[in-house]
Amino acid sequence: MSDQLLQSSSSNNAILCPALFICAPASGQGKTTVTAALARLHRNAGRKVVVFKTGPDFLDPMILEIASGEPVNALDLWMVGENRSRALLHDAAKRADLILIEGVMGLFDGKPSGADLARLFGVPVLAVIDGSAMAQTFAAIAHGLATFQDDMPFSGVLANRLGSDRHAEILRDSLPESIRWYGGIKRSKDVELPSRHLGLLQSNEISDLDKRLNTAAQMISTTGASELPPAICFEANPLPTDTTKNSDDLPRQLSPALAGVRIGIAKDEAFSFIYPANITLLRQLGAQVVFFSPLEDQALPDVDSVYLPGGYPELFTQKLAANDAMKQAIKAHVAANKPLIAECGGMIYLAQSLTDLNGNVEPMLGLLKGKVTMQPRLTALAMQSVALPEGTLRGHTYHHSSFETDEIADYQGLCPNYARTSEAVYRKGNLYASYIHHYFPSAVDACIALFKPE
Repeated sequence: MSDQLLQSSSSNNAILCPALFICAPASGQGKTTVTAALARLHRNAGRKVVVFKTGPDFLDPMILEIASGEPVNALDLWMVGENRSRALLHDAAKRADLILIEGVMGLFDGKPSGADLARLFGVPVLAVIDGSAMAQTFAAIAHGLATFQDDMPFSGVLANRLGSDRHAEILRDSLPESIRWYGGIKRSKDVELPSRHLGLLQSNEISDLDKRLNTAAQMISTTGASELPPAICFEANPLPTDTTKNSDDLPRQLSPALAGVRIGIAKDEAFSFIYPANITLLRQLGAQVVFFSPLEDQALPDVDSVYLPGGYPELFTQKLAANDAMKQAIKAHVAANKPLIAECGGMIYLAQSLTDLNGNVEPMLGLLKGKVTMQPRLTALAMQSVALPEGTLRGHTYHHSSFETDEIADYQGLCPNYARTSEAVYRKGNLYASYIHHYFPSAVDACIALFKPE
């Protein structure tokens, strides 16, 4: 490897690799920009950088993948599971010169939190704090993050969106000696990542993204954060004692239960919210994955099953409504009793109509009775699990729309943190739809049952 820092430890099942966990006291502090800047900086230096995103997210990983040049998988102690997270980190350590993990929301938000993950795997924590509207209070926030919980591998703080060199000095001088000052980044529109209601814009929508990433990398190169963090030990999971197929202990070798099954996955500007691990699992199960565009294509590819993931159908209502050929092809697929799995934006596409924020109404597929209406505020944000006969799938929900329907839910999602959010799940023959974004490795048998033709 380029820096000779990746090496086997005394144990054959452990690997040493530099790693850093980038967190913040809240959302909107600049975690993604800093993580992307570090990934691009080290990539430009010739290092192989593997980035993970804590918690459920699709938009940040798109940016981070462009920055690092590598796929970005989710790490989450509940959705992904401790053992699978450990396996992902161990695999990354074998091939990377640097592992970066971007946190989710605030460092201690959620149960389990990003802090729990960093502590469990011993990854040093760098806190990004937006210092634009504060002075010495910066130190109080840094102190709280560093000391709120015991045994936190807290490394230091990086100030973001500063107004001047003098501003940086004030923040630096306010810190106690026990907290490392990594430096500060000045406020700049040249590195700002544009966003909309669900978060950052998709990477392919930011025409000058590479320029922004290189500028951010140059800015962070002058800070202490640019130095390679110390190498830490990533252990492999112990050998399994059985072949149970659950989220936390997948067998080492999966049976090719979907061999010969062709799965068409919608992937374009309207449908793009897909966990990389979902596609990896489908391929490991022997399925052949092909992609198609409900926006541009006039017909489905020759497939046995269809997967409509989430995305931004509300931004393309007229184009989706006008593509009658694709709508008829999907309807024919369902009429032939072939599997169709739809998540969030995919489920919206199945409804009878979609009303955007301007009140414009467009007809959708009509495979589910009811209408979807976009809302000015967030309507649901929560982790979700759904107990199917074949296994309990885990995932999350995050949407700004409501679904008024007479359809009877076949299952209900369950939130591990509080019961208020419970998404309906519709399973009508081989049609499966919900607002829930599923993480398929959490229940392999359930995944097989959804995609395997009868």
